[in-house]
Amino acid sequence: MAGPLLETKPSPADPPFPLARLRARGELIEIRAADLRFTAEETAVNFNEVMEAALKAQDVAALEARTEGWVAALQQAALSVQGRNDIAGFIAGFTGDDRYIVDYLVEEVLKRQPEPVPRFLLQTFIPSRLGGSLCDAVTGQAGGKAMLEVLECGNMFLVTLDDYRTWYRHHHLFADVLQARLMDEPPGWVAKLHLRAS
Repeated sequence: MAGPLLETKPSPADPPFPLARLRARGELIEIRAADLRFTAEETAVNFNEVMEAALKAQDVAALEARTEGWVAALQQAALSVQGRNDIAGFIAGFTGDDRYIVDYLVEEVLKRQPEPVPRFLLQTFIPSRLGGSLCDAVTGQAGGKAMLEVLECGNMFLVTLDDYRTWYRHHHLFADVLQARLMDEPPGWVAKLHLRAS
């Protein structure tokens, strides 16, 4: 073999290769979403040197924590920062309801998913931690664990909380978008989700 297969992960899903076998043989180099995230230092360079925004260290740290280093969100934040007098105030309030973030996540992520996926994401937004049986309880349907694994493999803004694929959480900004979309749903349906989640 010519060398290890390089698998990059900007695509939305794992490629159709025998990844477990390649990984076990040491024939796979994986670059996952976590590897592509900006660190606080990279965020500072991007804003202060590339964008010439002159952010303070605490603003960089807040932005990096809020976006979890997600490069597309940092780019959207950079667009939003331009021309603002109170950059620190903007960063302090920067959430997934920023119009650029909402537009990106709705147009590029949610609308491109088959119908069960956005519904599942909305229904499972309420708990802060997601597990298969909890998702089953909240959605009122079986298959929550399988759906979580599909969403994880599809890079659908789920953060794994353990090495066993037992617990997950939504990315902070994605959770904000889901919360905003949940407010458009009938109040009775949302109350039922809260009751099931509890």
